[in-house]
Amino acid sequence: MSNINIKINGIDVSAPEGSTILEAARISNIDIPTLCYLKEINEIGACRICVVEVKGARSLVASCVHPINEGMEIFTNTPKVLNSRRMTLELILSTHDRKCLSCVRSGNCELLKLSRDLKVEDEGRFDGTNNKYEIDNSAAHMYRDNNKCILCRRCVAVCSEVQAIGVIGANNRGFETEICSAFEMGLAETSCVSCGQCIAVCPTGALSEKDNTIEVFEALADESKHVIVQTAPAVRAALGECFGMPIGTNVEGKMIAALRKLGFAKVFDTNFAADLTIMEEANEFLDRFKNGGKLPMITSCSPGWVKYCEHYYPDMVENLSTCKSPQQMFGAIAKTYYAEKMGLDPKDIVMVSIMPCTAKKFEIGRDDEDAAGVPDVDYAITTKELATMIERAGIKFTSLPDEEYDMPLGMSSGAGVIFGATGGVMEAALRTAVEKLTGEELPSLDFMEIRGVKGIKEATYNVAGTDVKIAVVSGLANARELLNKVKSGEADYHFIEIMGCPGGCVNGGGQPQQPANVRNFSDLRTLRAKALYDIDSARAVRKSHENPAIKELYAEYLGEPGGHKAHELLHTSYVKRSIN
Repeated sequence: MSNINIKINGIDVSAPEGSTILEAARISNIDIPTLCYLKEINEIGACRICVVEVKGARSLVASCVHPINEGMEIFTNTPKVLNSRRMTLELILSTHDRKCLSCVRSGNCELLKLSRDLKVEDEGRFDGTNNKYEIDNSAAHMYRDNNKCILCRRCVAVCSEVQAIGVIGANNRGFETEICSAFEMGLAETSCVSCGQCIAVCPTGALSEKDNTIEVFEALADESKHVIVQTAPAVRAALGECFGMPIGTNVEGKMIAALRKLGFAKVFDTNFAADLTIMEEANEFLDRFKNGGKLPMITSCSPGWVKYCEHYYPDMVENLSTCKSPQQMFGAIAKTYYAEKMGLDPKDIVMVSIMPCTAKKFEIGRDDEDAAGVPDVDYAITTKELATMIERAGIKFTSLPDEEYDMPLGMSSGAGVIFGATGGVMEAALRTAVEKLTGEELPSLDFMEIRGVKGIKEATYNVAGTDVKIAVVSGLANARELLNKVKSGEADYHFIEIMGCPGGCVNGGGQPQQPANVRNFSDLRTLRAKALYDIDSARAVRKSHENPAIKELYAEYLGEPGGHKAHELLHTSYVKRSIN
């Protein structure tokens, strides 16, 4: 691809052919502000915050969608440009609920930052009659406050284009326009899958996960309760962003130290349960593969994907692995095996999980997730919620010395940690399943063909003389594409991994929110996933079936993988849902 030569603010710039003005300016280290724009997701040029002046043009142009041409002269900060952006922003603010001090996005709001950068004062010269909206609290995982919505349509685009769900959109016209569900249904009434990708891209406080931090603080203060915590693999690769650390910094040790300072009785690792999941899932796959079971078998770790399957592909529910997710397996073991070891009544244990995923808040309330007669997990809070708790408690996160997990439920293999990246569950399963099938040790544990953030990845491995066809998918639009091919007979697989969020859990709806100027030009998924693969490569034990704590659990308590007790505690069931 050839380059095009232009001038930006009088400086010569060379940018690839096909670049927009916004992209070319970035090459020149100039950030043009945006509100609606998300690269390859919401390229609609609607908000007009990104306007620039082009020599010879009659009017200002939207830099996010305007392509560059040879010899073009662009000006990004003239008085005309700045005045236009300022007026547009004042008009947006005129219908915005400006309760910034109490807003969940206070300190991390793209709208507020723009207001400061453009010196927009809260003088309200365009203020007038405003619409008032009821907050939608119906969903288990999030709330929606249209009083703070700026109609950027990022949420609509990610729900429809990236996740292939489309349960929200623009209703009504003109001043009455609002983003909501059909017939103004609450989210709980729709076939929303709780993935939280809409939250991840919202520039304001209009969308956010439901905050359970108060309940967790209350549990920690209750001396009659034994409060323990588990942390998902992807959390350690993103939590540091909330404290100004570079994207992809592994903060496992500091996270553990912070959780102890918060008062948790034990700090455990969901990676332990990821290893446990592999033991059960690999066993289930081998049983189906060798004995004519339902194929392709599809992973069940992602609750957003599971709910999507129940709504949109109910005829494929039988293809789902019956394994609970690692979060739920951990809760089941904590309230049975651990409770017996510690001499505790399961009713007195409060199991808190720290997750990158908002769908986990829905998952903990599902049927058949109560191995000990009480919910496997009591509270699921997101990475962002944990950061809030740490800040609220006055803990100086970046100054904390590294600490280690409590044992034995803090012991895990490298296979467990890569669950947080797309392809990681499949790779972990293959490390165990291939060795079980062949009876031989793998010469290499790195299945590079299924790594990376590509939406759909395929591979065929010859195992013990038999070809095993696999696919790895992340993002639900990609899942739809692949499953339609499977149903039509165009594609044939034995084993499929599906993650609801693009890139996997590292890009979950509960991860730290990054502004558009970061999301558009940095691959959050790859940077965060690298931290997990680095942990894996440094581990002495990299296979789930070689985790000593897992071996002990089966020897002492569960018996055989897939056995009666294991099935009773670690497996679940699904329902066929309608589409609303």
